[in-house]
Amino acid sequence: MIRQLTVTVSFVLCIAGSVIGAGVFGGTPIAEAAGGALSADATYLAPASPAFSIWSVIYTGLGAYTIYQWLPAQRSSVRQRRLGWLVAASLLLNAAWILSVQAGSLPLSVVVIAALLVVLALIFKRYARTRPDNWLGAVVVDGTLGLYLGWVCVAICANIASALTSGGFDGFGLDPVVWAGAVLAAAAAVGVGLALYGRGRLAPAASLAWGLSWIAVSRVNGELLSTETAVMAAVAAAVIVIATVGARMAEVRRKQPGH
Repeated sequence: MIRQLTVTVSFVLCIAGSVIGAGVFGGTPIAEAAGGALSADATYLAPASPAFSIWSVIYTGLGAYTIYQWLPAQRSSVRQRRLGWLVAASLLLNAAWILSVQAGSLPLSVVVIAALLVVLALIFKRYARTRPDNWLGAVVVDGTLGLYLGWVCVAICANIASALTSGGFDGFGLDPVVWAGAVLAAAAAVGVGLALYGRGRLAPAASLAWGLSWIAVSRVNGELLSTETAVMAAVAAAVIVIATVGARMAEVRRKQPGH
C-alpha cells in the first residue's frame, strides 16, 4: 500500500511539474527558460520542438502504470516491488529537473537528469530480463519505462550540451560538429547496448531513434544548420533501429523449438 501511494503521489507531483514547465500557470516554458539554452537552435544536439510531443505519450503511459500497479494482482507482484520505488524516484527527479531549469540552474539540471538516467537504467536492468505478467503489463510497464529511458538518453545529451555552451565552453578549440559527432556515436553505442541487453526491446530504441531523428531535422530546418550533424544523427538512429531489429529476430529464433 505504501509503495503504491508513493508512486501515485510522485506521479501527481511529476504532472504538476510538467504543467509548470509548459508555462500553463505562468511559468516559463522549458524552451524559453534559462535564457533559451534548451531551445531547438541552442546547440547542435537540440532536437526540433515537435520531438518533445513524446512526453505526452510517456506521461500517459506513466499514468496508466500508476493505475496498473493498484490492480489486485500487482499489489503483491515481485516485479512491481522491484520497480515501484525506483519509478517513484524517477517521477520525483523528473519534477526536480523541470524546477531546476525553471530556476535557471543548468548545472543543477545536468546533475538531476544524470541521476534520472541512472534510476531509469536500474529500472531497465530489473525488468529487461524478466517477462511481464501479461500483455497489459508489457505495454504499460515495459513499453512506458522503455520509452522513458530512451528519451532521457537523448535529453541528457542536449542538456549537457546546453549547460556547457551556456557556461562558455569552447570545446578546446574543436569544431562543434566534431563534438556533436562524438556524442551521437556514444548515443548510438548506448542504443545498441540496450538492444543487446534487452534482447531487442522496441520501446527504448523507438524513443532514442525518435529523438535522434528530430536532432537531424533541427539541423537542416532550424536556425543552427549543420548537414554533417544531421547525417550523423540520422545514421545513429538507423544503427539503433537495425541493432534492435537484429537482436529481436535473434531472440525470436532462440525461443523457437530446437534452439
